[in-house]
Amino acid sequence: MQTFLQKGEDAMENIKGAVHSIETFGSVDGPGIRYVIFMQGCKMRCQFCHNADTWKIEEPKETAEEVLKKALRYPPYWKDKGGITVSGGEPLLQIDFLLSLFQQAKKQGIHTVIDTCGNPFTKQEPFFSKFQELLKLTDLFLLDIKHIDPEEHKKLTAQPNDMILKFAKYVDDKGIDIWIRHVVVPTITQNDEYLYRLGQFIATLKHVKALDVLPYHTMGVVKYKNLGMDYPLEGIPPLDKKDAIAAREVVLKGMKDALNHK
Repeated sequence: MQTFLQKGEDAMENIKGAVHSIETFGSVDGPGIRYVIFMQGCKMRCQFCHNADTWKIEEPKETAEEVLKKALRYPPYWKDKGGITVSGGEPLLQIDFLLSLFQQAKKQGIHTVIDTCGNPFTKQEPFFSKFQELLKLTDLFLLDIKHIDPEEHKKLTAQPNDMILKFAKYVDDKGIDIWIRHVVVPTITQNDEYLYRLGQFIATLKHVKALDVLPYHTMGVVKYKNLGMDYPLEGIPPLDKKDAIAAREVVLKGMKDALNHK
């Protein structure tokens, strides 16, 4: 059976993606300086999302070859640690584009990162075979775990979290490095029980290289207004950085306790 990566070069280079925007000097989306490609389209409806303008599924317009050509203006700034990060939206919804882009990027020796919530993950075909090939081309996953509790996750994002946690386990089992991200929202995820349980889950993963516990902010409010949408967390104040630091300590305690009981 012919795999995706064995198909004709022209066909691969011409695969199109729906790109929302580009950040040329990203500093928080992976190691070093990153060329960040924000994809259009996401099925999650996170109440604290500050990129609601990336939700709508739109027609693909740019080929992977075209996108990479733009990125190749910037390698001198990346030095040894930087590279390309594909974020969103949800990049895994456009897995054919990712495969095409990353295969071409790897020919250039570029470090590749995917920033995802893991929600599209499934072991059903054709996604699963493509995903296994994508793993061979991906150096790091930034995984956003929105909420560890299944029911609370549905309330917060309108989606279940079972496949997200399975995604984390599968990627970890394959030996791919993961950075965990978690946003702490007052009255929602700022809860010691949930934070501790998150830590216990993270402790089951062997290839977590970083843990970012991020304070909730309200920078997305303006976008909601511009889109004619009600902001779902109206009235909830931003989280103070010191509270995010305290929340991280609870997650770390959950990890430590779980590891000590192995």
